[in-house]
Amino acid sequence: MSPIRFRYQTIEFPNSEIHVRTLRDTQQYFDTDNMAEKLGISSASWPMFGVIWDSSKILAHLMSDFDIAGKRILEVGCGIGLASLVLNHRSANISATDYHPEAERFMDENVRINKDRLIPFTRAGWEDLESTLGEFDLIIGSDLLYERDHVDLLAGFINRHSKHTCEVIIVDPGRGNHSNFSKKMVSLDFAHTQSKPIHTDYLTLPFKGQLLRYTR
Repeated sequence: MSPIRFRYQTIEFPNSEIHVRTLRDTQQYFDTDNMAEKLGISSASWPMFGVIWDSSKILAHLMSDFDIAGKRILEVGCGIGLASLVLNHRSANISATDYHPEAERFMDENVRINKDRLIPFTRAGWEDLESTLGEFDLIIGSDLLYERDHVDLLAGFINRHSKHTCEVIIVDPGRGNHSNFSKKMVSLDFAHTQSKPIHTDYLTLPFKGQLLRYTR
């Protein structure tokens, strides 16, 4: 098994820039202790956490000037956690979670590169009923609804970690599961709106997905 190869890049935002170390591409794989395999993460899906997707860029740009005052914020399924890095750079009260065993190491390294404070990170699965995460005012995520069975798991996880008054923002690239997810969120007393992201000229290709918002 060859060591993984990295890519270093700087992503610019209107009022800042964020430096990131990612996987070089989605052909990387380095599960030396078989931790990912034990968690059910295949060699094909292993590298997906470690690159920056268009959905995560949109979420990060949205967070670059989002109202964060007094809010406890959680990024779910953060992967590289670009939005978390942007919020952390703005001194937001941000925590992050992901299921992948390498996500925390990448997050810590990217925090170090940007010379910011450590982001509280919890490795958690959406089915986990016991958690020390607590509740949040704002929960964010991007490209989370890969499979149909993710709908109930993600909605339940968000519901358990939402304060009584909470906002949820998810950037979905259009994998076909967001309608069922929105129905589930409405059943949990969230109001739902969706729209096309605007001002996405920083993307190479047009974005075909949706910006999903839920409030309670």
